[in-house]
Amino acid sequence: MTSQPVRVLLADDQPLIRAGFKALLELTDDITVVGEAGDGARAVELARRLLPDVALLDVRMPLLDGIQATRRIGADPELNGVRVVILTNYALDEYVFAALRAGASGFLLKDIEPGDLLQSVRVAARGDALLSPSVTRRLIEEYVSTPPRPAPVPGQERLTGREREIVALVARGLSNEEIAEHLVISAATAKTHVSRSMIKLGVRDRAQLVVFAYESGLVVPGTAS
Repeated sequence: MTSQPVRVLLADDQPLIRAGFKALLELTDDITVVGEAGDGARAVELARRLLPDVALLDVRMPLLDGIQATRRIGADPELNGVRVVILTNYALDEYVFAALRAGASGFLLKDIEPGDLLQSVRVAARGDALLSPSVTRRLIEEYVSTPPRPAPVPGQERLTGREREIVALVARGLSNEEIAEHLVISAATAKTHVSRSMIKLGVRDRAQLVVFAYESGLVVPGTAS
């Protein structure tokens, strides 16, 4: 049985950039662009109407920027299945961490290689975060050095001691394989702990788990080994 193609909503205020991304995304049969928007407000409107699997949003747009649009999409229960990925020109754009707090699953650079773009959309559609361990570490260094004051987070008390340890390692940029090696467990067990932690905390993906770890004070910047 043939699976349905990944449905993508593309939002960027520059028509040429949208056209370029659309052309790349439609090079393959398993991805289709179902809608385009030139501003954040239109992107949110189309997300509600089209229910795409993935919304690629430029971080800087008129009316609503990518962060505001992400926040509105993330707050709408009917859009729970829409994965938002922020498009940016800079690997450490000042808005990236704010976008993750708003509910984005990750971000892509606009100069991404065509093959990497296609694979990233597939990854996002599966519900995985577009944050490699190296990118996670860089985000931590750049943005989490001055986090908001830690506050109690609903669900935190339901984590076991091992799950807290796992979440802390995720926040420090370790992959499941690295976590498994660090704790001397199997990669499958590490993945299971990560998944259970996300369910207990009500977060959608690994990116949100990183945000939780720092904003709750489970991990303190500067203490990672």
